[in-house]
Amino acid sequence: MPPSPHSSPGRRRVWRVATPLVVLLSGTLFAVSAEQSDGLDLRGGRLTDLASVVRAERDEAGELTAEAADLNSQVEALSAELGDRSVARAQDEIATLVDPAGLTERSGPAVQVTLDDATEEARLAYDGDPNDLVVHQQDIQAVANAMWNAGATAVTIQGQRLISTTGIKCEGNQVTLHGLPYSPPYVIVGIGDPAALQAELTIDPILAIYRDYTTIPGGGVSWDMTELESAVAPAYTGLLDLTYATPMAG
Repeated sequence: MPPSPHSSPGRRRVWRVATPLVVLLSGTLFAVSAEQSDGLDLRGGRLTDLASVVRAERDEAGELTAEAADLNSQVEALSAELGDRSVARAQDEIATLVDPAGLTERSGPAVQVTLDDATEEARLAYDGDPNDLVVHQQDIQAVANAMWNAGATAVTIQGQRLISTTGIKCEGNQVTLHGLPYSPPYVIVGIGDPAALQAELTIDPILAIYRDYTTIPGGGVSWDMTELESAVAPAYTGLLDLTYATPMAG
């Protein structure tokens, strides 16, 4: 509100000084906001388009993984051209390890297990703990461990090959594997003797508890185990560098 014509001279002087200062401060704030936003909405996209952010991050991670695999291939090709005996010996040692390390493709008879959350209707109607009706990281890990225990020669989750350094991490309602987020249903495939795989998956105590939650009235989590005549586990092509692990003495 502008000063009244009946205001005192002191008050009019305050308005003459304060008004330009307010305008100057407002202009500065607008300029800072414009610079920080880089022409974009500072708030809207972050919260309302999370799915697009996840997809973009997954695509970028996939592109970087493919680039790393290409660079590794170039390094191997250049090393082979050196003709050095020590390099040749090292490459021979590597060749004996690539298969057990999960760096070669595997195929054969397999067992596929699919885990899924309860339906949205079942979750809305459920009076118990909501965590009872969703698949957790330990459930997925239990399936993979049971397959390893049964002698599986290769295991994949969502088509991703598992190796010794693979970590399965739960983040909200998604599971992150090799840096990529995945939503249910979760498909785990183990290549090996189907009879041995199914037997181990059936007697595993953690999975027995999981299957108890499939019988929750109104609909619980789901469990499906299927024998496959043949399946393919692709070679792992991601990064192999260990950032924090160090060799044990001796």
